[in-house]
Amino acid sequence: MKFSIVAVLAFAMVVLHGSETDAAVVKREVPTDLESLSKYFKELSTLLTSTTQDLVQKLQAQELNAKAQAYLEDGRAQLKPLADSVQAQLQPLTDSVQAQLKPLADSMQVQLLELWNKVLDSAKALPASSK
Repeated sequence: MKFSIVAVLAFAMVVLHGSETDAAVVKREVPTDLESLSKYFKELSTLLTSTTQDLVQKLQAQELNAKAQAYLEDGRAQLKPLADSVQAQLQPLTDSVQAQLKPLADSMQVQLLELWNKVLDSAKALPASSK
């Protein structure tokens, strides 16, 4: 009888110890799952944060480009009348300078052609005199 009580107690101990071991395994698995979920959400949060920052930077760059383009267009619109006015005022001056320089340029061209022909004639005469 003592033997059967000891056997029942031993069996109860084994069952309890086995259930504690299963419970410990379950307890150990749950934190691992929680840790992996926690790690996943942290990585997801990091990814979302970096993606959001990239998008904000791209939007700011596009906004800056649009502002710069608008500024350039405004500047062109403001400078166009001034450029037209300066061109209209300088046109008579450039026409006058061109009219004064054209005869000089033509004369210089004629003189250079005459000089070039003299050099060519001299060059042709050199081999003939060396014979």
